[in-house]
Amino acid sequence: MEKQRLHYYEQLAELYPTIGKASTEIINLQSILYLPKGTEHFLSDIHGEFKAFSHVLRNGSGAVRKKIDDVFGHTLSTADKMSLATLIYYPQKKIELVRQTEDDIENWYKITLYRLIEVCKTVSSKYTRSKVRKALPEDYAYVIEELITEKQEVLNKEAYYEAIINTILELGQADNFIVALAELVQRLVIDHLHILGDVYDRGPSPDRIMDQLEQYHSFDIQWGNHDMVWMGAAAGQLACIASVIRTSIRYGNLDLIEDGYGINMVPLATFAMDAYRDDPCRQFVLKDSTDEERSKKETLMNRKMHKAIAIIKFKLEGQLIHKWPEYGMENRCLLHRINYENKTVEIDGKTYDMLDTSFPTIDPEHPYDLTPEEQEVMNRLRTSFIHCEKLQRHVRLLLKRGSMYKVYNGNLLYHGCVPLNPDGTFKKVNVYGREYSGKALYDVLESYVRKAFFSLDEKEREKGRDIMWYIWTAPDSPLYGRSKMATFERYFLADKSMHHESKNAYYHLFDKEETADNILKEFGLTGDFVHIINGHVPVERIAGENPVKCNGKLILIDGGFSKTYRRKTGIAGYTLTYNSYGLTLSAHEPFDWSNEAVRDELDIVSHQEAVEYRDKRILVGDTDVGKRMMIRIEELKKLIQAYQDGEIAERDASSAYKW
Repeated sequence: MEKQRLHYYEQLAELYPTIGKASTEIINLQSILYLPKGTEHFLSDIHGEFKAFSHVLRNGSGAVRKKIDDVFGHTLSTADKMSLATLIYYPQKKIELVRQTEDDIENWYKITLYRLIEVCKTVSSKYTRSKVRKALPEDYAYVIEELITEKQEVLNKEAYYEAIINTILELGQADNFIVALAELVQRLVIDHLHILGDVYDRGPSPDRIMDQLEQYHSFDIQWGNHDMVWMGAAAGQLACIASVIRTSIRYGNLDLIEDGYGINMVPLATFAMDAYRDDPCRQFVLKDSTDEERSKKETLMNRKMHKAIAIIKFKLEGQLIHKWPEYGMENRCLLHRINYENKTVEIDGKTYDMLDTSFPTIDPEHPYDLTPEEQEVMNRLRTSFIHCEKLQRHVRLLLKRGSMYKVYNGNLLYHGCVPLNPDGTFKKVNVYGREYSGKALYDVLESYVRKAFFSLDEKEREKGRDIMWYIWTAPDSPLYGRSKMATFERYFLADKSMHHESKNAYYHLFDKEETADNILKEFGLTGDFVHIINGHVPVERIAGENPVKCNGKLILIDGGFSKTYRRKTGIAGYTLTYNSYGLTLSAHEPFDWSNEAVRDELDIVSHQEAVEYRDKRILVGDTDVGKRMMIRIEELKKLIQAYQDGEIAERDASSAYKW
């Protein structure tokens, strides 16, 4: 045996020190390979809508209801199935309501426990007992395992189960036990969660979404451009900080920054009220807001803060564009193109009248310089963002579980687009002096994002911080992919044609199967049953748009979780599930409050359709995890051969070397 290979098997022997240990692991892995693959759950563009996110997570986009149908078929009425589903989604709230209305609560407990046990048996059947055991709640692990494990030696199973359930009732543990079983169903019905970007912005509670993800058992995130700008802000990039504050004010979500993340907005408010004290800031109303809900004073302060941070943002962005000419965004530097006397601005060679030219903080000779007061505000905000423990924790999670794209079980997952030329070829993009396209573009941008947080070279960290702003807003960014972010035009120009943001050629070509094939091949995916799963672009179902494109090879799953988009989409989000039978797309109705869902036993999955159905059930052995297991099986067989050939000596497991 080669020395290097011998060294590897000696290391492997630390984990499997005997032939018996290695053989047992082979048998365990072989058995897992023949289990059905776990269900994957895909969500995209949640945009801070915590209530809808939490509900979709609880119901598994219809996966829980499907399991109930599988278990009970026609033996339960539709009403009973809905009641049981609601109990699984919101066990504590449902129990509270039942206790107020049920005459024979003990009988309800018994029936409910039996039904939950049957559902638990079904959802746990595709996992090994070891994996199920790890998912069990610590306090009730032994009892639940007894109830969901078939025991051939028990002759009178009905009496056996009844004895356990009666004991649960006598001890007054029925409520806690029902909650534990319901949460176990939620945990086992979804094996892995994929989020295709944009947890942040627009909605009020992305921090609560991140808190919930911290507790979730298995997930990954493909960064969206709205996530990226928050990551940049957490790294202390000033243009990113100004952008997230402007967006939060614009959508009436300043509470997220002040209460959610504990960042003090008083310095900005004080500055804005002084600098714009005589300015009504009429162009800076809050989006989708009703000013009558606020006092006149609060409304005016919000508008002044909104304008103050917007002007700071335009200055900081101009500084970045001049600092990095390779970004190719000179046409987005507009402050020096304003004619302050004529109240016009020149954009792309044409002159436009401006709706507002009250700019007390802009020096026409040096329009991109912050005033000392603006610089002080931004310095204080930067310190707050960098030292916000909760935000830093959330961004560490994005870095740990996140990436620009992911290839997983034959699917390519990303948030935005793969920049293309009009002829369908991959567009070359300049990143700090070198050109990249396709997969290489994604890879280099991700490397710079990670450098922003981990590089020991301060120059590389600086490039990483600045590239996050680029990824957020640049035309050639894979996570944005539009000609411009027309923020300036929307504030200051009446000509609505200038508000238009042209999309990259990708969005005009992604109906063609050839486009999908080229992109899949670029990322190493070929053959049957491979797909692109794409977020970022709201599917306008109300206008008849189909989210499944390229003969099923590309699936768009942004259906408008954000309330802002619902007028365009007609729904409240698409989600996707991928189980051992294939891919299923779900469309969701708007969802606002769980109390209503519990009381009326509502759900928000309005429509499900199979995107791809397999004739042969997909097993763990067909997945990426299964392929890694097969490699480990072959390695263990060779380890056993090394033991048998006397090249490596078996050892006592208790004496194995420990670091």
